[in-house]
Amino acid sequence: MSALTDIWNTIHGIVTTADTITLVFAVVVVLAAGFAMSSFQSIISATVLSLIVFALLCFGRAVTVGGHDPVTYITTDWHTFLELRMLTLVAYVVLFAVLIAIVNFVRSAVSR
Repeated sequence: MSALTDIWNTIHGIVTTADTITLVFAVVVVLAAGFAMSSFQSIISATVLSLIVFALLCFGRAVTVGGHDPVTYITTDWHTFLELRMLTLVAYVVLFAVLIAIVNFVRSAVSR
């Protein structure tokens, strides 16, 4: 039970400490993935693809708005990803998967 509590606390930390633009990126990616899924069987691929798109959006924001050099920033981002705690990665996967599933469920229920 403590593993679920750790995941929940990490998800709570992700949602409450993220800035507004990052949350908007996440919502847009989740909505797009939820509407693009043809069936619930593709939840894993939709989650992985949405996490990649989310990372690319955050990278693009850092390069354009933040004024970072793309080559050095991608190297820094890659090293940061390699040092990412597994609990944080699991929290992102669970958060995106659950939200995509909810969006897909609502879309399926409304379209019937």
